[in-house]
Amino acid sequence: MNSSTIETVRTSNPVLPLEREVSEREARKVAEAAREKEWKLPSFVRELFLGRLRMDLINPLPEPKQDDGERGEDFLRRLEDYLRTVDGDELDRVPGMPAEVHDALSELGAFGMKIPQEFGGLGFSQRTYTRALALCGTHSSTISVTLSAHQSIGVPQPLVLFGTDEQKEKYLPRLAKGAISGFALTETDVGSDPARMQCEAVLSDDGCTYVLNGSKLWCTNAPLAELLVVMARVPGEEGGPGGITAFIVDMATEGVEVTNRCSFMGLPGIENGVVQFKNVSIPVENRLLEEGRGLKLALVTLNTGRLGIPVSCAATGKWCLQVVREWASVRAQWGAPIGKHEAVAHMVATIASETFAMEAVADLGVALADSGKFDIRLEAAMGKLLNSETGWRVVDRTMQVRGGRGYETAESLEARGEAPIPVEQVMRSMRINRIFEGSSEIMRLFIAREAVDPHLRKAGSVADPDSRLDAKVKDAFGLGFHMANWVGRNLVGWSRKPSYRHFGELAGHVAFVDRSARRLARSTALAMAWYGPKLERHQAVLFRLVDIAAELYAMSASCIQAKGKLDIAPEDETPVQLADLFCSQSRQRVDSLFRGLFDATDADAYRLAQGVLDGDYRWLEQGILEPTAPNGINR
Repeated sequence: MNSSTIETVRTSNPVLPLEREVSEREARKVAEAAREKEWKLPSFVRELFLGRLRMDLINPLPEPKQDDGERGEDFLRRLEDYLRTVDGDELDRVPGMPAEVHDALSELGAFGMKIPQEFGGLGFSQRTYTRALALCGTHSSTISVTLSAHQSIGVPQPLVLFGTDEQKEKYLPRLAKGAISGFALTETDVGSDPARMQCEAVLSDDGCTYVLNGSKLWCTNAPLAELLVVMARVPGEEGGPGGITAFIVDMATEGVEVTNRCSFMGLPGIENGVVQFKNVSIPVENRLLEEGRGLKLALVTLNTGRLGIPVSCAATGKWCLQVVREWASVRAQWGAPIGKHEAVAHMVATIASETFAMEAVADLGVALADSGKFDIRLEAAMGKLLNSETGWRVVDRTMQVRGGRGYETAESLEARGEAPIPVEQVMRSMRINRIFEGSSEIMRLFIAREAVDPHLRKAGSVADPDSRLDAKVKDAFGLGFHMANWVGRNLVGWSRKPSYRHFGELAGHVAFVDRSARRLARSTALAMAWYGPKLERHQAVLFRLVDIAAELYAMSASCIQAKGKLDIAPEDETPVQLADLFCSQSRQRVDSLFRGLFDATDADAYRLAQGVLDGDYRWLEQGILEPTAPNGINR
């Protein structure tokens, strides 16, 4: 779309403000202000980055604050029984949730799974809730996404965490009964950079209401929703840019309109739309927390909200495993089932071991959250990153094992008399997990920021572009001493091999994680010493450090999962076999990442990319028709 077209859109829509010019410094300031800087509770992943393998934090898995017991199991049985009466494929073909499905889910209490019982909800733990999402997700993405967007990031979660007593009493019973909600943060020009937010809420002169104007993009559930959590910028007292603030907005309020329904590559049955706000009056009582604390609310909400994605990815992995197990056993080529051929057998084995690891990562994150004794911001981000990336690989291999029947639609398969197994649809729907609720790249940046935080704190004036030269020089000496001390501390222990004998055959893998955690801490410090505060611009290095930590986290979770299952059933060693294969392959990836940490081609790749953006390589695009939109406008 060219600049004149953009200007036409703006002038034809008075609600859409002109883009805010935001400096890099302002954007960083907004992001840092929303970031939680203190660690009041332990974090296993943070300890990994500090060079310490704290298996005592997660082995055995921590006990939950509450046990849903038979009440939770009864709900899951009833939910499963109901799902078996619904044609999930038919439901997912067109957007929207039929009234009869909504009413049945409401009757079950599915919209109130995370709402406390005193407000009419079921008050379930994260474990029961995510098990319900897993059941729904492999049967109907429409049901799963609707319930998840409503409860993981919609109104119930922030209201339970941050709402006033009056707000809870007013809205939670309504939400528990089936009033669908959603979350509105993204805008046309605002994704992971909230400093550019244009949606604005201005307090009235009498201080009783805010007047909201602007629009929000990609709001899941919006076309169905009765309530939204909306993030908007509130001007400061002197008219300058103020803080981003969260509001509960009733969709029935005058001036609220869903202007477009969005359709996507996958998840064809979900409801998602663009919401426009034109002079919408919001009572001041509908503000969540104080002005300027909206991003903090969003980040805390997403910490637990993201836990549903690892569970859903693991459930999809189980579905894929069943598909390849059945198909590779009966599909014969060259005189034998394809599962007997080594190339396919290796794919089947990797699908099984990675599915086991995904479930271990998901279970660990849920257990940490349910215990209430841990700061899970890194574990939630790591679980989302790990399982969305691993899940994509699992689905891709499943497509390869199924071959042409994986690429063919379920409808086409059924029409010619074959089992309608929708691998291609699962692949399309799986792809979004690497993007929404924080893309893989944003997750890596978020995790990396916490990884280098101990060093940035010691950097002092060195990291502040506005500091005087003498202050920078002084703090540089302190930073150098800190780095030398840090590397030295993480060298100690190479000759001390902790005993992990209680992990049996997996002891060597746990010892590898222990050694690699110290190596990770040294490597992080060396990267900081080499690049200084500019390390944040060397994202390729940072991403490799995060990927190493992710592998170590997954290995730790897998070993604990296998040990736990072996303790229950000592005669069954299959969990150990799954964990062993995953860890063996993971160790190869870790070694490769360490070897390539400071890849000499990083700078070359960056320079070439800038040349592409500057048009130096446009000759490479010749010989094709230019991509255009249906109306002929260049994209």
